[in-house]
Amino acid sequence: MVAEYINPYYLQVGSFILINVLLGISIYITLSTGQLSLAGAGFMGIGAYTSALLTIHFGLPIYVGIIGGALMSGVLGIIIGLPTLRLQGVYLAIVTLGLGEVIRVLFINLESLTGGSVGLSGIPHMGREILKKVREMGFNPMDVGLQNNQFIFLVIFFLLLVITIFVIWFFRRQNHSRVGRAFSAIKLDEQAAEAMGINITYYKVLAFAQGALLAGFAGALFAHVLGYISPADFSYNRAVDILIFAVFGGSEVIWGPVLGASFLTLMPEVLRFISDYRYMIYGAIIIIMMAVRPQGLLDIYLLQWIKGKFTKRGQKHGTSNQKSM
Repeated sequence: MVAEYINPYYLQVGSFILINVLLGISIYITLSTGQLSLAGAGFMGIGAYTSALLTIHFGLPIYVGIIGGALMSGVLGIIIGLPTLRLQGVYLAIVTLGLGEVIRVLFINLESLTGGSVGLSGIPHMGREILKKVREMGFNPMDVGLQNNQFIFLVIFFLLLVITIFVIWFFRRQNHSRVGRAFSAIKLDEQAAEAMGINITYYKVLAFAQGALLAGFAGALFAHVLGYISPADFSYNRAVDILIFAVFGGSEVIWGPVLGASFLTLMPEVLRFISDYRYMIYGAIIIIMMAVRPQGLLDIYLLQWIKGKFTKRGQKHGTSNQKSM
């Protein structure tokens, strides 16, 4: 009975939403120190290609490839983050956007390794590998009324959901730690933060590396969810998408990129009849948001207001229950 309500298409859309949430959080991390990086698509590509090559040519398990892809992106983030420390604002954005395009061109030109513009196929599929493992353990999805493709997409969705919840929990904890307070101080006033003894170089490179690592991690997951990647998946358009997730949802709080990625990934699927005009719609959204609400849909004050409303409502219910007693 449950299988009748499980649609693989909806689960796949949900999986892409969760991957985009990770990408949105990756740029939120760099923005939390005042750094506008547009290299997210490039780092995503590094993670995807590294994981794909490790699993295809070396036969490594998928989880090892994903970890390797994330670490490779993180190391590259450190290498790129150090020389770009003196750049700010639009200058940093231009340099990182150029870096992303250089990485994409390398994917196209290294045909013997990356498959060129055709891309890489035959990448081990995460869901199919899990299905193979559970079958070896004696479990058959048909025993619980699930088709193979339903089981595959269901497992992928719940695995990505657990990963996304953990990432949100981790960075929310970090925001309330010494690292998060240092990020906030650097974003508000870099010179004042340095005068207070905060190591500007360390924390800015840390934020850049964390954003790169998370983008590479999302890229590796993307490769093993689709089973095929090409340089077109990590083009300038992808970098713009990642930026819009944070700009639209709000870059001041972690829930902003989560909301932005969820809404903007779902919107083309709901409005498929105008999906060809997606980037025109995105451009209009940015213009409207910059004019009406430049901080994005969510900010600290709005979240506090919502929290206060729920708190008051809970107190009212608690008071009424006590009176009835």
